[in-house]
Amino acid sequence: MTSADKDEIEQSSAPLIEHLIELRKRLIWSLAGFFLAFLLCFFFAKELFNLLVLPFQWATQWAGLDTGRVNLIYTAPQEFFFTQIKLGMFGGLVLAFPVIATQLYKFVAPGLYRNERRAFLPFLVAAPILFLLGAALVYFFFTPMVMWFFLAMQQIGPDDEVTIELLPRVSEYLGLIMTLILAFGLVFQLPVVTTLLARVGLLSAQTLADKRKWAIVIAFVVAAVITPPDPVSQIGLALPTILLYEISIILCRRIEKTREKERLAREAEAAEPTT
Repeated sequence: MTSADKDEIEQSSAPLIEHLIELRKRLIWSLAGFFLAFLLCFFFAKELFNLLVLPFQWATQWAGLDTGRVNLIYTAPQEFFFTQIKLGMFGGLVLAFPVIATQLYKFVAPGLYRNERRAFLPFLVAAPILFLLGAALVYFFFTPMVMWFFLAMQQIGPDDEVTIELLPRVSEYLGLIMTLILAFGLVFQLPVVTTLLARVGLLSAQTLADKRKWAIVIAFVVAAVITPPDPVSQIGLALPTILLYEISIILCRRIEKTREKERLAREAEAAEPTT
């Protein structure tokens, strides 16, 4: 190997080492933010779990079982402890998402042009807002609807020879509401992902419009897979997905019209005679 080859290798390895050091720095900040958020959520895990039980209480009122009390059980000594750990991790990830997203942006931003940074920032802001909207929809509407559907199957009354009462385990209830929040939160990212792809030229509104039938089928299939096996939650996830898909088509068309206007403006400017 000649000295010129060695110099070329050293010059190419230096930026790689700098990138790895920068990546390690961003990962450390992200993990530190997640760990602090996890400790905070784990410390208040019981209060957070009681807050998540409120939709269950609303469902009992809808079902005419307004006793003012909701009973959940755990069947293993360590079950509620591990449930609190899961809740701490879930809440920690949600709280630390702005920190993680910021560190990701700081790692990627030096490799972007100024106009690309300006184009990327709105999506960075819109993603957590849309996730919170999806989570709010789950908390205030769909979780009570799902629990009301399950409560309606109970047999509790003087005329029932056999009493069948719903007593959810704490881990199963947390798993249900976490699944719904994640499912709706990710589905609400659809406009962000599609418009970002449209902005970089990897997707067009016409392509989305042509695949509309397939998108509707996929929406119902995905909803059936990731939600509990009841029609309320399945339809409740599929319909917002289809609506967000239509919104994505509209946003992509607006991006394409803006891009076309900018292209015509540049062509007109280039065609003007210089004095």
